[in-house]
Amino acid sequence: SGADAVSREGSRSATPVMSEDTVLPFHLPSVCRKKVSVGFDGGQLSSDAGVLLLRGIEKRLGIVARLASCLRDKRDPDLILHTVEEMLRLRMFAIAAGYEDADDCDSLRYDPIFKMAVGRLPRTGEPLCSQPTMSRLENAPSKIEVARAMAAMVDQFCTSYRRAPAAITLDIDDTFDAVHGHQQLSLFNAHYDERCFLPIHIYEGTSGKPVAVILREGKTPAGREVRTILKHVIGRIRGHWPEVRILVRGDSHYGRVEAMEWCEEHGVDYIFGFGGNAVLKALTQEAADVLCVERAASAAAKLRSFATLRYGAKGWNKERCIAARIEATPNGLDIRYVVTSLNGTAKHLYETVYCGRGRCENFIKWHKAQLASDRTSCRDPKANQFRLILHTAAYWLMLTARNAIAKRLPLAVAEFATLRLRLIKIAARVIEGTARIRVHLPTACPDRAVFRQLAGRLCAAGP
Repeated sequence: SGADAVSREGSRSATPVMSEDTVLPFHLPSVCRKKVSVGFDGGQLSSDAGVLLLRGIEKRLGIVARLASCLRDKRDPDLILHTVEEMLRLRMFAIAAGYEDADDCDSLRYDPIFKMAVGRLPRTGEPLCSQPTMSRLENAPSKIEVARAMAAMVDQFCTSYRRAPAAITLDIDDTFDAVHGHQQLSLFNAHYDERCFLPIHIYEGTSGKPVAVILREGKTPAGREVRTILKHVIGRIRGHWPEVRILVRGDSHYGRVEAMEWCEEHGVDYIFGFGGNAVLKALTQEAADVLCVERAASAAAKLRSFATLRYGAKGWNKERCIAARIEATPNGLDIRYVVTSLNGTAKHLYETVYCGRGRCENFIKWHKAQLASDRTSCRDPKANQFRLILHTAAYWLMLTARNAIAKRLPLAVAEFATLRLRLIKIAARVIEGTARIRVHLPTACPDRAVFRQLAGRLCAAGP
């Protein structure tokens, strides 16, 4: 009926509905004896001008097209108001800008900058999708579609290189993700004393590029699970680069015989943390006693020594190289072990190669804490895995922006939270004309030179 048509048109209005209390001005303490009046009546304003930079980055990377090709849109084409590509763009731009919850779509759908970033006009364009629509998108992918999207992110990693690298280092680690509901796959973990997931993150160790983020139950991974993950991820990488040399680094959770045997069979090097036992303690006892006597005689605060051992556990098919780091302090003796397929001195293997994986903790922090990828609150694990994929896509946007900043500038080594504050959270007035859209940024913007440099480098003018 005509009334229903009017109602539908009203619900799609580009102007957000606000209460009179919100629109009416209010007052703040005076400045230099002049009254200060404030009101949310500025019109087409946004606090996230930097999202336009992310739009240019996404166009260069092609992440949305890559992910959308993995999903089958089952909706009636005649009733679609928001395409899958538009919804994916909105979600990953929102995550990068600090709006990690789907609920934020209800207010961002009217934001002129977000509308432009998605591909709609800031004033006359229709509003973007709302929270229910976004939630349906997150819960729509099937198990096969989620698997395709995960493989697509590995492809994204490989295509981020202009040419095949000679060697890469894959850092693998898991991280705590607290669960506060009845999500499937959640388990009680005695170490954390809480129900949780322990998703596995894999990054390239020197560049920080994400390779895969895998949702899993809250328990230590078994050897068969580690082997399966390495098999699929490395198999996908080798499909792009058959000759690339690969080193896998991980802590003792990943030093499983199944993983080591698979790596040896497929020409993959590894270095994993390894838990101590009575046999290893006996093999290092003499060197440890000498170090303790030496430290006591010199009154040094700390002394270190290293040892290379050959060790074969009962379940192993051969002996393997163990590098031991022995450290004596006034508090006692501490010995750490790593098992590896690499050659070299124990000191180099432990301090340079193995301890280099500490950067992975920063990469996980950017992904989990600064892009809030621990918001895995859906009941269905497929939806939670798809959320991790979307957060990984947002990670790609922020990492690409960071890498494009001139190396002489402090922001070139900034964390994502700092980049967001300095380059995305910028006020903008948007004026839509007949043939041009003007975006006015603050004259006093502290990082306007960096913003302009990124715009020129990543967002070339064009259709």
